[in-house]
Amino acid sequence: MKVKFSGRPLLAVTMGAAVLAGCVSSAAIVPQPRTQPAAQPKAAVRGPAGSVSVPIGQPVRSTMPRPAGPLDPGFRRAPAGLNDRIFELWRAFPGKTGIAVQRIDGEWALSQRGGDLFPQQSVSKLWVTLAVLDAVDQGRMTMDQRVRIGPEDLVVFHQPLAARVRAEGSVTMSVRDLIETAITHSDNLANDSLLRTVGGPSAVRAFVAKKDLGSIRFGPGERLLQAGTAGLTWQQSYSIGRNFEAARAALPAATRQTAMNNYLANPVDGASPAAIASALTRLARGTLLSPESTEYLQGVMSRTKSGPRRLKAGLPPGWQFMHKTGTGQNLGGMTAGYNDIGIATAPDGTRYAIVVMMGSTTAGIPARMALMQSVSSAVAEYHGR
Repeated sequence: MKVKFSGRPLLAVTMGAAVLAGCVSSAAIVPQPRTQPAAQPKAAVRGPAGSVSVPIGQPVRSTMPRPAGPLDPGFRRAPAGLNDRIFELWRAFPGKTGIAVQRIDGEWALSQRGGDLFPQQSVSKLWVTLAVLDAVDQGRMTMDQRVRIGPEDLVVFHQPLAARVRAEGSVTMSVRDLIETAITHSDNLANDSLLRTVGGPSAVRAFVAKKDLGSIRFGPGERLLQAGTAGLTWQQSYSIGRNFEAARAALPAATRQTAMNNYLANPVDGASPAAIASALTRLARGTLLSPESTEYLQGVMSRTKSGPRRLKAGLPPGWQFMHKTGTGQNLGGMTAGYNDIGIATAPDGTRYAIVVMMGSTTAGIPARMALMQSVSSAVAEYHGR
């Protein structure tokens, strides 16, 4: 149904499905190999020019309490006042912004521009990892499967692994280490290596369709996505040094602006905030992956290093947060996609999926982060009402 506040539509989606009791732990439980004993934890390794090899820690069970006793008032309906607060935050922020909040252990969801498509950028790394873990659950891949990465695989922008590839000629990493690096460090090279291994963009799109995740697109991979957004045709030489930035800067301003406008109008990697919130809810409820893979992925997401001043910074002490950020290219102070999506867990174990996506805005980065913090802060403030 649609509820109107101050003359604008507010979408409230009521979840009628049965809800799993309790709280899925955000612990880092790593699925064990099917045919070999688990490898011993590795020491942290720092390679040349800032490259990293990410160690996998020992599994640690969460001490977060499970919801107990009678249902709180916020189970079947959004707390009174939260809709208004989210609407006012959304209305006051300049540009195209989408917000979605869904109670995971409950029956309600709310959003602003929840059905519109927004550029995902690195948020889409989550769908790659989900597709990989689904393949592991189906026995088509293993977490210890080795993946070779050579110079021909290098991509653009944030890719710490590239320094190791250049220094060593090639590197070989396990699927487990690539997931950790792609999600926690948002490494584009690690993510595209996973994408290639699982079967390419078509395999991820097939997973999204199989799980009926709704309005979530998956693009052509990092190289083609970023080249197209800039108005370029990809060449592998762009992966060397700052060749991509130089080629982009050499384009006529009109070419760049047209490419950016086309991307924003119809993002090839677009997704709706409401669909992402629903997917996060299903992940937390354990209906997308096996229990083992569900706990493992949530543990990885809880170790995300990017975006510490986005949604996470708005939550008070005692709350936990697992998430994935996404940030696109900048043109004239406007960023093509500035996002944060995640699962917030209250001290009593109640969980919320929170999504904030910015397609285009004239606001500076501090203001963008402030909006995200205000949204997560509002969820915490109205919790339990």
